[in-house]
Amino acid sequence: MPTSTSRECDPHLLSLAVHEFRTPASVVGGYLRMLQRDTTLNERQRKMIDEAEKSCARLVEIVQELSDIAKAEAGTLELGREPLDIFTLAAEVAEHVQEGRDRGVRFEIRGMGTGARMTGDAMRLRKAFDAIFRAILREKTGQTTVIAECRRERLEGRSAALVIIADEESVAAAYDSPAGVLYEKRGGLGLALPLARRVIERLGGDVWSPAEPEGLQKNAIVIRFPITE
Repeated sequence: MPTSTSRECDPHLLSLAVHEFRTPASVVGGYLRMLQRDTTLNERQRKMIDEAEKSCARLVEIVQELSDIAKAEAGTLELGREPLDIFTLAAEVAEHVQEGRDRGVRFEIRGMGTGARMTGDAMRLRKAFDAIFRAILREKTGQTTVIAECRRERLEGRSAALVIIADEESVAAAYDSPAGVLYEKRGGLGLALPLARRVIERLGGDVWSPAEPEGLQKNAIVIRFPITE
């Protein structure tokens, strides 16, 4: 199975954008928090200010994601190196993902529960898996079951761990399909998905969307990491 194709951005341009966004966002957020402490506000005014502060906080999160992407592109993103089992980590993240449950969407981890030892940044990998799981789940409607299947394979004489996220009936097709570029054009996730790809790649892994059939490009994601024996 071929690896995914990486794309690069100008880290200097991204860093400039971070600087230009961060300062005004911080100022607006500070004034909104001051207003939240104003005891003379009526209920309607307080609700409006609370919603504005929540949106501003989300903007600050996106700016931080952009900053991390700029660092990843420049090769300066700091990543922890600690022993972990990628299957165990994926299962722990999946247990807390709520996306889609209110719409009757089921999300299950299947396959191997352990046996994928590697060295990586557990905190950033948790965020990466959370973003990838939600990217698939948030667009599902009705009674659907999405699977994250954990399996091992031999790749060029080395062991690799795979996590295949797809509809229950499409897991095999997602695995068998040639690797394409990760489908990142999804709303509502900020820059979490592009950042997740860069974190995974910086830790020696790959993440992609199936190149074919066409319907799988948006509805499945495959993650692969080289692992120790």
